[in-house]
Amino acid sequence: MVKQNRLTLYILVAMVLGVMVGYIVHHNASPGFLTSFADNIKILTTIFLRMVQMIIAPLVFSTLVVGIAKLGDLKAVGRVGGKALLWFITASLASLLIGMLLVNFFEPGSVIDLSNADTSGAQDLIGKTKVFSITNFVEHVFPKSVVEAMATNEILQLVVFSIFFGIAATSIGDYAKPVIKALDGVAHIILKMVNYVMAFAPLGVFGAIAAVIAIKGLEVFRFYGLYLFYFMIGIIVLWAILLLVGFMILKNRMPVLLRRIAQPLLIAFSTTSSEAVFPKLTEELERFGCKDKIVAFILPLGYSFNLDGSMMYMTFASLAIAQAYGIHLDLGTQITMLLVLMLTSKGIAGVPRASLVVVTATLAMFNIPPEGIALILPIDHFCDMFRSMTNVLGNALATTAVSKWEGELES
Repeated sequence: MVKQNRLTLYILVAMVLGVMVGYIVHHNASPGFLTSFADNIKILTTIFLRMVQMIIAPLVFSTLVVGIAKLGDLKAVGRVGGKALLWFITASLASLLIGMLLVNFFEPGSVIDLSNADTSGAQDLIGKTKVFSITNFVEHVFPKSVVEAMATNEILQLVVFSIFFGIAATSIGDYAKPVIKALDGVAHIILKMVNYVMAFAPLGVFGAIAAVIAIKGLEVFRFYGLYLFYFMIGIIVLWAILLLVGFMILKNRMPVLLRRIAQPLLIAFSTTSSEAVFPKLTEELERFGCKDKIVAFILPLGYSFNLDGSMMYMTFASLAIAQAYGIHLDLGTQITMLLVLMLTSKGIAGVPRASLVVVTATLAMFNIPPEGIALILPIDHFCDMFRSMTNVLGNALATTAVSKWEGELES
């Protein structure tokens, strides 16, 4: 626990230093040097994230297969999976609905300054955007090669392969025991690697914060303060609902869970990557008392189906851009957009800046200029900090809730 608190302190110090260094560079360096500085300092973040990414595929595969095998029978797999999907669908719809209600109430699009659009960043995102189709969705969910899925860290495809592998291993009984035992050993080795990789977290945090402040400066908050403020209200409402549900299910153990996941929340916040804390979150949930078989089964599913912060932001951003262009969408159209976002977001897990890619595709689908994504890009990094942290909270609660319902939560 002492080491954990020390790392949390180092991350907080790194955040403060990142803001200070970025601010100094922003105000004293030439425009040419700013870009060079940001690109070079972000190498620290790239190193950290790549080290995390290198252990995600083997961790997801080994833990999910072992988790299914430990559940013991296909009825248990179906029961636990059904409870998880019920949570995921309910949480996703609630998150999207909160975003829709708040954006209609506050109308954040009316405060967006059209002159501050980041057009170059928007073109990059538009280039990544594909028109949504059932074919694209299916291709993104079902792997043609597990090796390719592992190489590209396609979590959803890995989950699909691992579920089939785990169910097959469970069905053949004793023949699979040596394989399951070996994969259990792999999972424990990977979780040990997590401790080594997390030691680099402060450097990654420093690089991420320093780079964005160096380029954008603190002035970005002046231009986009109200937009960020309204989004923060949405995050607070979503957290209040999640925590309330958590207290109803976990009772007096809820504060203990929050202490356990404090470090993963902080890392996700400062690196804008909920994926970066997947291994650490696995470890902390098991320490909290969730059985490894439940964590191994639910958490990888959650990272594909249960990104509450990102879901809320998608409706918030899409409708705010429509407001900025003065495009009125009736209630029926907004509900249709909500359902489209519900579906399209599931087929894009693991894509960098996935929320913005989904928003860009959705804008085009509803005849809103996709270039409008440029309006929110300058402040998106800071919104991403909060939605990444919310994603981690949502998945931690989903895993502990299913553990409690299954009677698999140790006190």
